[in-house]
Amino acid sequence: PGCTAAKMAAAVERSFIEICGFERETLQRFRDITVNPGVNALPGVRYADSAGGFYYEESGKLLSVTSNRFIHWSTSGDTVQLVEQSLDTNLLNNSLRLKIVNCTLLPGGVHIQETYNHVIILLVTNQTVHRLVLPHPSRMYRSELVTELQMQSIFTDVGKLNLRDPSTYFVIPAVPGQVPPSSASAAWVSGDGEAHFAVASVAGGMLIVRLPAHDVQGSVSVLELKQSSVVQRFLAGWMPTAMRGDQSPSDVPLSLAVRQLESDTFIFALCQDHKLRMWSYKDQMCLMVADMLEYMPVNRDVRSSLGQGHKLRLSFSSSTGLCLGVYLNIPKRGQFCVFQLVSTESNRFSLDHISSLFATQETLVDFSLTSTDVWALWLDDENQTVVKYINFEHNTAGQWNQVFVQPPPEEEVNIGEDQDPRETYLETLFSPGRFTASALLKALQIYRRGAERIADLSWEALKKEVTVAVESELQGSVTEYEFSQEEYRQLQVEFWSKFYACCLQYQEDLSAPLALHINPCTSTVCLLKKGFMSFLVPCFAVDHLYLSSDDNLSSEEETPLAEDPDVARDVLQLVQCLRMVGESVSGEMAYIIEKALEHLQSPECAAEQVLEILLANDNDNVIEDIQNKLQDIRNPVNAMAILLREMDYETEAEMEGNLAAAQPLGVRVNLSQLYGSSPAVAVVCQAVCQSAMTRVLFCRDLLILQQLYLRLGDHVYLGGGGQLLQMQQDLIPRTAYLLCSYYLVRWASQCLSTAVPLDTLDANLQHLSVLELSDSPALSPNKSVLSPQTVVELFYQNVARRVIVSQIYAQQNTPLSQAALNWPQMISAIVGYLSQHLWPSNPGFLFPECLMGNCQYTQLQEYIRLISPWCQVNVGSCRFVLGQCYLATGEGHKALQCFQEAATEVERENFLLRLTGTEEEEEAATAPRLQYYNKVLRLLEDVGLPELVIQLATMAIPEAANDVRSQAALRTRIFKHHLDLGHNSQAYEALTQNPDSSRQLDCLRQLVVVLCERAQLRDLVQFPYVNLHDEVVSIIESRARAVDLMTHNYYELLYAFHINRHNYRKAGTVMFEYGMRLGREVRTRHGLQKQVNCYLAAMNCLRLIRPDYAWIVQPASGGVYERPGTSPKRSHDGESAAGPVSRQIEILELKDLEKEYTLARSRLTLAQHDPAAAAIAGSASAVEMVALLVQAGLYDSALSLCQTFQLPLNSVFEGLAFKCIKLQYNGEAGQNEAWNWLAANQLSSVITTKEYSATDEAWRLLSSYLDSYPSQNAQYHRCVINKLLSHGVPLPDWLVNGYKAVDAAGLLRLYLNFDLLEPAVELVLEYVDALLGKGHQYFGIERPLSATAPLVWLPYVSIDQLLQALHENQANTNNSRLYNKLQESLAHYYTIVEQATIRRQKSA
Repeated sequence: PGCTAAKMAAAVERSFIEICGFERETLQRFRDITVNPGVNALPGVRYADSAGGFYYEESGKLLSVTSNRFIHWSTSGDTVQLVEQSLDTNLLNNSLRLKIVNCTLLPGGVHIQETYNHVIILLVTNQTVHRLVLPHPSRMYRSELVTELQMQSIFTDVGKLNLRDPSTYFVIPAVPGQVPPSSASAAWVSGDGEAHFAVASVAGGMLIVRLPAHDVQGSVSVLELKQSSVVQRFLAGWMPTAMRGDQSPSDVPLSLAVRQLESDTFIFALCQDHKLRMWSYKDQMCLMVADMLEYMPVNRDVRSSLGQGHKLRLSFSSSTGLCLGVYLNIPKRGQFCVFQLVSTESNRFSLDHISSLFATQETLVDFSLTSTDVWALWLDDENQTVVKYINFEHNTAGQWNQVFVQPPPEEEVNIGEDQDPRETYLETLFSPGRFTASALLKALQIYRRGAERIADLSWEALKKEVTVAVESELQGSVTEYEFSQEEYRQLQVEFWSKFYACCLQYQEDLSAPLALHINPCTSTVCLLKKGFMSFLVPCFAVDHLYLSSDDNLSSEEETPLAEDPDVARDVLQLVQCLRMVGESVSGEMAYIIEKALEHLQSPECAAEQVLEILLANDNDNVIEDIQNKLQDIRNPVNAMAILLREMDYETEAEMEGNLAAAQPLGVRVNLSQLYGSSPAVAVVCQAVCQSAMTRVLFCRDLLILQQLYLRLGDHVYLGGGGQLLQMQQDLIPRTAYLLCSYYLVRWASQCLSTAVPLDTLDANLQHLSVLELSDSPALSPNKSVLSPQTVVELFYQNVARRVIVSQIYAQQNTPLSQAALNWPQMISAIVGYLSQHLWPSNPGFLFPECLMGNCQYTQLQEYIRLISPWCQVNVGSCRFVLGQCYLATGEGHKALQCFQEAATEVERENFLLRLTGTEEEEEAATAPRLQYYNKVLRLLEDVGLPELVIQLATMAIPEAANDVRSQAALRTRIFKHHLDLGHNSQAYEALTQNPDSSRQLDCLRQLVVVLCERAQLRDLVQFPYVNLHDEVVSIIESRARAVDLMTHNYYELLYAFHINRHNYRKAGTVMFEYGMRLGREVRTRHGLQKQVNCYLAAMNCLRLIRPDYAWIVQPASGGVYERPGTSPKRSHDGESAAGPVSRQIEILELKDLEKEYTLARSRLTLAQHDPAAAAIAGSASAVEMVALLVQAGLYDSALSLCQTFQLPLNSVFEGLAFKCIKLQYNGEAGQNEAWNWLAANQLSSVITTKEYSATDEAWRLLSSYLDSYPSQNAQYHRCVINKLLSHGVPLPDWLVNGYKAVDAAGLLRLYLNFDLLEPAVELVLEYVDALLGKGHQYFGIERPLSATAPLVWLPYVSIDQLLQALHENQANTNNSRLYNKLQESLAHYYTIVEQATIRRQKSA
């Protein structure tokens, strides 16, 4: 891995490339603060815009709070903008815009310095100086460990500062009407906290303004330093030298610099007289004067003229001490001089000249001096930015090293015939890295002619606004109603190109360079422009060669790609040919290659087509020149192979870094944040994009050149036979492969990601969690704040960055606590590693996995489409993630096909192997492909696609031919989802094919329960259940006995099951048991109705059997059932259960069922009549039921129940008699209620008279019952009469007549029992008359007393009791009369009896 990293980081040290990092948000980020120092504006004062930067001393330390942290600023007129940025963490509230009223910021008039506790910003305007004291970052956080993704900037609390406090600013004393002759300034903070400002004085020399320390009370002092070494110090009432007439303008400083050394502060001034002066602030005297013209050949005119545009820079390092860089701006030539400050013992100083560097003719904007290099920023004659640098000690003939600055966007957009102009322009305008949001907003404002103020817009909203504006302009210009499609296309191109030109203009304005900012701690070089900031990153060797101008390329004596000089020469010659090819390829030709790559056509054929066009249109003999140059290449095949090998990121190395968890927490936290801020993310990914764009062109031109080689054949020297064949069979396919790969990386670097709602991301991660990939670094939520964001930025921010940082630091031998951050090395390594992770032919699969985890489905589909024809690595993994995309877009069947295709690669690819990994021991023993199928099945289940689960499980079954456990699991899955979908037959089939009996039983149980809940009983009953009949019955029985009777109908199901199989006895048993349980557990009217129906069904079943077999076994009582989950030792209430008791089997025949039916029917009748009685009646016995029925007035049912169970009817008659009594004596109150129960009892005839009452009906009902139910000795009459007499109710005649016709003696006894002597006498008299033949038919006597008739008798005992009672109460006249009358009647009877007896004896 170390060698690979070294190769990837093989950037040419002499070359850098500019990477723009401008913002994409259109939101206003600056906090605006206005300071009014109370001065009047000076007329005619205007300074150029300027910029600069500040770096923290510990910005190069990995474990520092200020690592990779800096501040950059820009001034324009009265406004200074300050922005604090970090490459590691996003800073909040990091932008400040300060406006100083009526003042103009001096160019370079912002000076920032840090102390232990504070960051102090010193501002110098043309009239005032200002000081802002802000907290140091190391003092802003309570803990050294800052784990947040965002941190507060030092500008967060700037609003709390009182900038009107006199201690924060001072108005510079000035001569009225005079403007300072120079804009030079310097400022510093001394060790005791005092702020010093140095500005050019009108009279020459400089003024030093000293503000006391911010936390100390004190007064401001001003002193003037002049060439005479005489110091004028005034605390008040100061008068400039100019007012005294002592002017010396030659020593006016053009550029000032300050260096604090030990206890003194030295001020260096490069003055108009071309002399460098060094002042001691402590001694307030000039220590040294050096004439700069001595170090360059100049004429007298230069010496006599005042200098303009000279610049001075300082650089200090422990090895070289203090170095001074001077730029002498001489007309038609410029020169840099580098000096080292040398001190002697007597505090004398001199300059040691190190180097003189001649500059080009361009206009110098800024330069910087480091300990080794001079960096310079120019504007050329065409106003284009030029940046170069040179080592001032070791350089070859003063050769400056190149920096490839970002070219402006192309002036014209090439639109293919098959492209829509609007879409093409929009894609170009809003492609990341081309136009700033500010440029687009300004262009839109102008295009709308300033009609309205454009509010802050998002990137997408801005895109819509631009579209609407251009299209509206187009529509407004159309005067004709109809025109052809081609004419409309031309109109589109015209209006869009107009808007595009406007954007170009503003982008060019914002791209104007202002300054260089170099951080020697990290070797970071930034280019500060008017509208944004860019970073310089090392240029890789291939990119350097391809991008270098012909002059630079021809001067290359060696290349890092080859040590052999001859090989190096071949490589350079080949690259020069490639540049010639590239320059001759027009936009239309380039589009042919681009189109072929996009549409997955052969790049070789497209290159051949372009070559044909070049050959056909070679008017300038470019091809001939290339052919001549090719003759100079000795071994082109070897040179091409070297270039291809250098560009190929394919690696077999481990691509996931493993930074030990044993590292301290602080180290791990800092590493987790390293280069994670939005600017860093943008720069890294733009660098990858820039490299990919360059190499796409490189490979394109190389492919065209190779086709030219094939065309020329033997006319070009190829270094030996067989090389043409090698080029055709090896180099051209490799070049095409690299072209496709870099096209893919370029596409990914420019492809915008889709904003996904958080709930969608969470749902996606939840789905992916079933794959057990949650520990994958690629499946982390998107935390970036870039907007919009490319998919590569998304990948780098969330996944690749941590992996890459681990890869880098896992190879370092130095302790991480001492690790320093070197920007060129780090950015080169990061870009190289990131390219490796994006490289499609590497085994790592983090990039597609990240897209999948972040719901970038459209982008992922396009990625897979682009690599499918030519990339044979991770084919199965790509099919799998493509299946994920189809799942997300609702194309399940396509997803299934992809998952199936991926299965063939399971054991070959790391991602799929990781997918099959499991922590469960049982699954670990399963074949990888089966594990893969199981994971995908879980995924499909989680997404909710049962049809696909069934299909995939069916496909997986052949894989489990030798694995019974897996096969059973698959069959169970198939069964479950068929059942869920309502495919009952297929579910049953899957159940029968399950090889695991326990799983089969579980499935069977589930089938029964589910079909029963769905009321799909026909299917359940009609399945054949081969070899499973007993199990089904057992399952249904156990379910029937375990669940609520009214919720589920398992008994009815079991009844239907047995009926369907003609097993009537079992069907009858089931229904009888059901009825029994209903009676015990469901004491409601509905339950009683079901119980009646159950007993009817059971009776019908037995009637269908031959009488010999028409019996069932009495079911056990409810507590004996073995219900699932019950304790064998405890009852339901927790008490210890009694031991098992042997129970006799009781056989029930049809008659027994009929009795139970009758009882149940009577219960139902009662419940229907009185619902409240249902709960009582549910468990009542036959005797109890009779009482309940009688009480409710249901006499028909009571009589029927008595007859069925052979119970006496006495209670029924007594109850009815009592009802009659109540009706008779309660009046009208109970009449209406009586009709209700009377209606429930059927009478044979209906009385229709109007005056017929409920009482009459009740007596009639009683009479009909006595007639219908005759009894021995008329016991029912007797009980009725007894009831009536006991309540003192007169006996109805029909009742008396009915009873005396059957048992006159009984009636007599009843009269006697209730002391009814008169009725008793009348009864005896009537009875005696009847015996003697008068009314005998009323007493049931067939023949009266005679000699020939059967014997007759009288109840003598009762009559004697009657006589005795009358005799004892003769005091009562009536009793005496009755007694005599009875005696007379008996005497007469005895006489007749005697006569009849004599006649019978005689006749005998």
